[in-house]
Amino acid sequence: MYQIKVNEKLAFEVGDGPGGLTVKGNALQPDISNIAPGVYHIINGTGSYNVEVVNFDNTAKTAEIKVNGNTYQVSAKDQFDLLLDKLGMSSADSAKVADLKAPMPGLVLKIFVNEGDTIKKGDNLFTLEAMKMENIIKAPADVTVKSIKVTPGDKVEKGQLLMLFA
Repeated sequence: MYQIKVNEKLAFEVGDGPGGLTVKGNALQPDISNIAPGVYHIINGTGSYNVEVVNFDNTAKTAEIKVNGNTYQVSAKDQFDLLLDKLGMSSADSAKVADLKAPMPGLVLKIFVNEGDTIKKGDNLFTLEAMKMENIIKAPADVTVKSIKVTPGDKVEKGQLLMLFA
């Protein structure tokens, strides 16, 4: 069983059911086709969905996905994460974030923080233009900015180091 949050607003539970997948207690039997790495076509009932995994962080259990052209921030908690939350602990706290890398190639338009700033998880760090769309890159955890490796106007490649955290 997983607790899923979409854009920090919509929350629901997903699990394995006898016939396949259950969402909000409803059994689903979607037809999922893997088109390319990170790209899927899903048919469920009368709905057809093109899904692309834009960014995936296995440690934080978060992903940025595009569904039929709309972008969503998705986070998941398993039974152990929920138990740690209940006990006032967090599994994300145990994994220290050391750096931030570009999730996609693009152009750095704006930097919202300075070296030495203490930032909270979800704070805006950069605006990155990719494929004529502006993407806000957010802080993955509560951290202090050690150094910024890019400046506005820099072109970056996917996986390029953008920022180091203390």
